[in-house]
Amino acid sequence: MRHWQFGAIALSFLLATLPLHTTAATDPAPVEEVARTGPVTHLPLPRYVSMKASKGNVRRGPSVTHRIDWVFMRRNMPLQITAEHGHWRRVVDQEGVGGWIHHSLLSGVRTVLIQADMLDLHMRPNENAPVSAQLEMGVVARLDQCLPDWCRVAVSGYKGWAPKTALWGVDPSETRD
Repeated sequence: MRHWQFGAIALSFLLATLPLHTTAATDPAPVEEVARTGPVTHLPLPRYVSMKASKGNVRRGPSVTHRIDWVFMRRNMPLQITAEHGHWRRVVDQEGVGGWIHHSLLSGVRTVLIQADMLDLHMRPNENAPVSAQLEMGVVARLDQCLPDWCRVAVSGYKGWAPKTALWGVDPSETRD
């Protein structure tokens, strides 16, 4: 009998002895989600940052020897860091496109991407408050304060409050002072 055949037989026997389902008495209790932190920075993962540079190569892996898959060409664009490795950060944009980028091309300055066309910026965090400006879809704005449902943003001298649901670059449960 060959080595791999013996292993397949042993695996079949092992699987046959396992129960097909578990009962409620043997199921483990639900575990609260533990906040992950990056092994390099010890900052939360995932987290949002922005592009410091106006051009950044996004690679398949965390080194200059890895192939360039994308080139981000927009300064201040919000990105989400999902992993860390040395001086490299794995990032994704609002479309889920991304890869590994050198940390020197990123900034901790928070920005958001407007995801609604002609979004009203209100003077207060209230749908009925006066409108201070309107922003087109795709505009990048600096993130200021966030309440449970609203965030204060600024762009080109205009400031106002926008519903969180119209912004990419801020978590739904995130608040900021």
